Amino acid sequence: MNRGNAGANLPVLRGHNAALVLDLLRTAGEGGISRLELAERTGLTPQAVSKITARLRTEGMAAEAGRRASTGGKPRTVLRLVPSAAHAVGLHLDRDELTAVLVDLAGTPVAVRRVPLDLGAGAERVIEAAAVQVDAVRAEAARAEARHVEGGRVESVQEGFGVGGPLGVGVAMPGPLDHATGVPRRVTGFPQWDGFPLRDALAARLQLPVVLDKDTNAAALGLALRGPGDSFVYLHLGTGLGAGLVLGGTLHRGARTGAGEFGHQVIQLDGPLCECGNRGCIEALCLAAVARGDMAEAARVLGAGAANLVGLLDIDRVLLGGRTIAAHEEPFVRGVAAAVAERARGAGIPVAAAEGGAHPVAEGAAQLVLAPVFRHRRSAELG
Repeated sequence: MNRGNAGANLPVLRGHNAALVLDLLRTAGEGGISRLELAERTGLTPQAVSKITARLRTEGMAAEAGRRASTGGKPRTVLRLVPSAAHAVGLHLDRDELTAVLVDLAGTPVAVRRVPLDLGAGAERVIEAAAVQVDAVRAEAARAEARHVEGGRVESVQEGFGVGGPLGVGVAMPGPLDHATGVPRRVTGFPQWDGFPLRDALAARLQLPVVLDKDTNAAALGLALRGPGDSFVYLHLGTGLGAGLVLGGTLHRGARTGAGEFGHQVIQLDGPLCECGNRGCIEALCLAAVARGDMAEAARVLGAGAANLVGLLDIDRVLLGGRTIAAHEEPFVRGVAAAVAERARGAGIPVAAAEGGAHPVAEGAAQLVLAPVFRHRRSAELG
């Protein structure tokens, strides 16, 4: 099995048309959508839609959501997605912390775990720590479902989180890395990861499909799926500094999946030495300012880099995230916005804190698994 193909083990997903119907069911929410509306929006024949929805109902992916008055004839049956029919796990492997989140088909978090992590402890220990937390969030979700149905019965076996396994596991970590092959490169500060087949090793340990991507790409994907299809940059400031790029509504990784190494653009030729080996990198300058408590200077440096991206890519928005931004949101938003307004060509480029979930990188990592299931146009190529 190609473990990079995260949706391959779900029997119902046999083609593009089924994925289109699933995406519309998800978008419709609890209110649901009729078969006629599905046919109109997908361009499929009513007969094709009926066959697809019948299969989805048999697999437990869809259910009736009531009836809606028709303009003529009998009322239309409305269908909805069953979010609990399947789920995905997202892992955020940060330099000092591991976050695991289990989400349902609608992308809603069901269980979350956060524990300390030493990314430099060695591949075997990191993989084992990740596996333990995947098992933990699955067990927590199963307990929650058991409490939910206590005293009654589950309508269909697929609605129980404890039945079967998740669709797959999305893993997000600092870059650079090769998303297509699932192999980290010389992660800043942790060069020992260079060339290690993390995706395949974790897939073998979990016996599940695994997708690997950079932390900033995962977060940007999650934001793109929630918002309008515009062009924006997501700047993540935490233990490091990186960027996720969404251009024309699509996640941009680059030909070698190396786009977004924002923190290592040199803006001071004789600046301090960075852990990547260069001098004057924006990451080194920004983290040094944070370390001495000078958030205004950190924001000014971050804003200079953001202005470079705005001028280079003609993007529509700058979104800020990461634990450092979360702890000092107001000075960073204000400082970066001022720098972009002063330096970038063109006026009115908005700068704001990213409005994702409570764990945007881990939740975005789960979307690495879910987005191909729904064939969402913003998911980009997941290889």
